[in-house]
Amino acid sequence: MADIQIYTTRYCPFCVRAKQILDAKGTGYTEIPVDGDPALRAKMTEKAGQHTVPQIWINDQHVGGCTDLMQLDAMGQLDKMLAA
Repeated sequence: MADIQIYTTRYCPFCVRAKQILDAKGTGYTEIPVDGDPALRAKMTEKAGQHTVPQIWINDQHVGGCTDLMQLDAMGQLDKMLAA
């Protein structure tokens, strides 16, 4: 099973949607909440090169955010990444 990390904030609708997509795929993930933790958010920003949430990694490959995840799913690439 794929190793998935997702940086989130509690009330972000894009974070909720990204987790729904992953849940529907039946895959587990490590959620890393960055609300109220500026140091952790700064680490995420440095790692991703972006400051918005969610930021998603699958098997150490940066996927991007929710829209990117949805695009991968629509193109049939997400299932391949999750199977790797």
